[in-house]
Amino acid sequence: MRISVDDLSSPDIVAFLHGHIAQMQSVSPPGSTHALELSALRRTGVTFWVAREDETVLGCGAIKEIDLEHAEIKSMRTAPSHQNRGIASRLLQHIMGESKLMGYSRLSLETGSSDFFDAARRLYLKHGFSFCEPFADYRKDPNSVFMTLQL
Repeated sequence: MRISVDDLSSPDIVAFLHGHIAQMQSVSPPGSTHALELSALRRTGVTFWVAREDETVLGCGAIKEIDLEHAEIKSMRTAPSHQNRGIASRLLQHIMGESKLMGYSRLSLETGSSDFFDAARRLYLKHGFSFCEPFADYRKDPNSVFMTLQL
């Protein structure tokens, strides 16, 4: 598996992200889906990584700058056909390391509070994240959980 920064131009990653948005919208109530659309992932201040095996997309993740020391993890997804192989952990470790090299001292994230997101919450807890109050422009929402990590 190789993890690299991606420019979001290839049809396979575009389709992968459309699948991510569709899935998030299917499991989250209207107004509680915080996944970034493709155009938002292409903005300045966002770095997007893709994990591939040969040419197959295994997963992806991004960070969105909040300020010079704090970034938010966005668009973490493992291909459904490749789950339970440690891809999410490897991708998260890569993003954490790269974020630190980029000068960030804190990473935060929003994820869902429903059972569907239990695996995501366990992943982040396993890697040292802890629950926190809403950050940046988020507000308390019974459908959201907020987590943070000092790098």
